[in-house]
Amino acid sequence: MTARYDTVAAAGESRSDLLDLPALWAAIKAKKLWIIGPTLAALGLSFVAVNVIPPRYTGQAQLLLQSRDSYFTRPGQSEVAGQQFDPEAVQSQVQVVLSRDLAREAIKRIGLVGNPEFDSGAGALGALRKIGVLVGIGAHPADRSPEERVLEAYYDRLLVFPVGRSRIVAVEFTSRDPALAAKAANDIAAVYLEMEEAAKQDTARSASSWLSTMIDPLRKKLAESEAKVEAFRSRHGLLVGANNTTITAQQLADLSTQLSNARNQQAEAQAKAGIIRDAIKSGRTFDIPDVANNELVRRLIEQRVNLRAQIALESRNLLSEHPRIKELNAQLADLEGQIRAAAERAVRTLENEAKIAGQRVESVTAALDGQKKTASGANDDEVQLRALEREARTQREQLEQYMLRYREALARDAQNATPADARIISRAVEPTTPSFPKKLPTMVVATLATFLVALAAVVSRELLNGGASTPAQDAPRRKGPNNRGEPGFGAPKDEEEDREGGEFKAPPPRRERIAGLLTHGGRVGQLHLDLADPEAGAADLSACVNKPSEGHAPLVVVLDGAEPGEASPRALAQLLSERSRCILIDLASDNRDHAGFSELLAGEAMFSDIITREPDSRLHEIAPGRAGRAAVLAASDIVDVALDALCETYDWVLVAAASTDDAEALAPLLGRAQGALVMAGHVGNGHAVEAAYRLTDLTGAPIALVMVEAPEPVEIAVPEKEPVPA
Repeated sequence: MTARYDTVAAAGESRSDLLDLPALWAAIKAKKLWIIGPTLAALGLSFVAVNVIPPRYTGQAQLLLQSRDSYFTRPGQSEVAGQQFDPEAVQSQVQVVLSRDLAREAIKRIGLVGNPEFDSGAGALGALRKIGVLVGIGAHPADRSPEERVLEAYYDRLLVFPVGRSRIVAVEFTSRDPALAAKAANDIAAVYLEMEEAAKQDTARSASSWLSTMIDPLRKKLAESEAKVEAFRSRHGLLVGANNTTITAQQLADLSTQLSNARNQQAEAQAKAGIIRDAIKSGRTFDIPDVANNELVRRLIEQRVNLRAQIALESRNLLSEHPRIKELNAQLADLEGQIRAAAERAVRTLENEAKIAGQRVESVTAALDGQKKTASGANDDEVQLRALEREARTQREQLEQYMLRYREALARDAQNATPADARIISRAVEPTTPSFPKKLPTMVVATLATFLVALAAVVSRELLNGGASTPAQDAPRRKGPNNRGEPGFGAPKDEEEDREGGEFKAPPPRRERIAGLLTHGGRVGQLHLDLADPEAGAADLSACVNKPSEGHAPLVVVLDGAEPGEASPRALAQLLSERSRCILIDLASDNRDHAGFSELLAGEAMFSDIITREPDSRLHEIAPGRAGRAAVLAASDIVDVALDALCETYDWVLVAAASTDDAEALAPLLGRAQGALVMAGHVGNGHAVEAAYRLTDLTGAPIALVMVEAPEPVEIAVPEKEPVPA
């Protein structure tokens, strides 16, 4: 089987729209030396370069940014280490490491001045350098300071960057000397830490200086405020006594206490006097403690006891009328009177005490009232006094805070008292492997880049010169498609048979007219099918249609333009069904014998009811139905839904239509088809060519004339069909 899909570029279309990849590949193979040569040259040059360039070594030191203040360096403060280092702060510290001040100090410490690798002024100037200085192209190295000469090379070899999403900063330095690279990285990190410590010390020193200037004036203000307080207190009699209270308040409190005591004494004396009188009246004089404890009453009672004892002794010998007995009784009566008189005196004493207490109460009450008036008048003065004291207290607290901060600043001004907010966690060691050049990656990249550039140059040249033209333009230069000698467009099979001795016979007039129509149409090609080779036929047909969407089969509209007895759409569908699942929707004939597509559209049948299969064949087919092909072509919107379902089920969906159908009937089908075929049967079929040319105005999909390469006409028997089980 020989098959070919030829296309002719339309007028005004660019060549890049239709690219002949086989021709482009042939051009690349023809000019392979232009690709291989530069690639090998680049490989050799890169190999020489990586071995000639002096190697460079990189030393790396790492810093961890964290707050190193502790309880001992900053008493009374608990600060979580590292909280202040956000991503912006880390980037700021990177810029600090890259600062010029730090660079000058690091250059001095590393000793880069005078090193020929970094100092352009080291050694004598070359001839070209001298000429450049004379003509003013470059400056003389002696015109700049040694550090300035080294700065440019220093920054070219220095790389500072944060490591990932962390607070670690890496410092890398590159040099030809591995020992110098490691030493430079460590010295730069050390200089950074020293500068941070010095900055903190400067901050503490400036703070102590400022505080010292603020403390003396504040101390004077405090003295003046306290003097005002004392002067106001003495002037208004608001002197402070015990318990930090004023004299007026203390006097008022003392008078209140005295008044309470006087009232208590008065009440107590009056109560005792009443009790003694009641006891005397009831004859219970000696039951009263104040009377019983009286010294005079106690002696009188003792005398009475002795006198009664004497009366009792004398009564044993003498009668009651005896003068001695009467004398003793008279003495006893006199003692009783003295005792009652002593009790009366005790009562009068208590009553006098009660009167004295009452007078004291009155005097204390009067003094208390006067003191209250004095205290109420002193309240306004106390308000002013409290305001003065508050101002003095505020100044005192401020002075104490300043003094505390001043002493702390003085303490932190000492060396090593303010550690830097960073520490070295990884010191640079002398590297053993060079960081530049990377020999193998450099060679691979250079070789691959040269290969791609050379390949792109060859391809661009072919495209610009037309070397990868469209197949239709190359057809006159080739024997046939794929350079296999098969007939192509402009050289059909009949013309191949007339070729003798490398010369062509003049083509028939009808063939010339067909070639002119195809050239004018611009998108009509030819498909030569061999019915004995299904696999090649399916492959060639796939090249003639556009690629469908994912998960869908290609939909192809096939017009029956061949003469009776030649190839038909059913023959093409039968060929495809031998190697794939193919279904043919026959809308070319108007067979109404059994249910078909019209019943499906009307909802009277399902797919399983209308799909039929020929015996001993894998081809499935759907007839127009009892309503006829005109009813199916009129319902284009419903037909699209059914065709989508079939495209999701089968590998090929062919819709057969009549070549005489008008544009209105074919336009809906061609609008969603991936390709259109016209069954021509042979090259000289003018009707098929005209039908194909007419399709170019209805669809943008590829259009092909199907030629059957068979010596004898192919007749396809149409046996009785059997329904396909659901």
